[in-house]
Amino acid sequence: MLKQDDYKQHISEKFNTELEAIKNHLLEMGGKVEQQLSEAVEALVARDTGEAESIVNRDHEVNQMELAIDDECATILARRQPAASDLRLVVAVMKVNTDIERIGDEAAKIARQAIRLAEENVSPTNYVEIRHIGSHVGAMLRKSLDAFARLDLELAVEVVKEDSKVDKEYDSAMRSLVTFMMEDPRDIGAILNEMWALRSLERIGDHAANIAEHIVYLVRGQDVRHRSLEDFIEQVGDI
Repeated sequence: MLKQDDYKQHISEKFNTELEAIKNHLLEMGGKVEQQLSEAVEALVARDTGEAESIVNRDHEVNQMELAIDDECATILARRQPAASDLRLVVAVMKVNTDIERIGDEAAKIARQAIRLAEENVSPTNYVEIRHIGSHVGAMLRKSLDAFARLDLELAVEVVKEDSKVDKEYDSAMRSLVTFMMEDPRDIGAILNEMWALRSLERIGDHAANIAEHIVYLVRGQDVRHRSLEDFIEQVGDI
């Protein structure tokens, strides 16, 4: 099984530095997106249009970080022609990079919904579902980044398991919101915006689970994407 120190055994100290750099830059980007997600949910709940607009305006920063990391990875592939675990690291970084950027996109979408909701009457739901699922997927993202930083397979598996719980919470929340719309048509506009925000949160949970699956590939060399939870657990096996 791959361990953190395995990336510190190269003859070339510069190669070590390059591998550590792409990991650190990815985690820096992940931390930035994690903060944007938290701020977007808070802006929506607090009806803070100023904060929401700031999040939307900062989305390009994450996009630029994604491009820079991809460029670093391409340079390593061209110059170092890595093999085995080193190649898996570079490939995993590129895949995780994409998922993190997409989480940033979803956070910006939530911020846009916050701006729209601020123009509506106060929602009858008091954003209970958004608060709950927002907290849940935020924790998933944090755990997936921690798992990547530590190459923690056990924590990665925990994130994948959490995604199925988020899916159930999302389905329940959507049914609840439909009930609110049926009770009072005047709330339809606000409820629809909440639904779009919840959809973004559910997708963020999916991306956090994707990151966890990439960690399994990195540590074990196993591609566990597009599998049911049962098949995933069976393939990963004992940790």
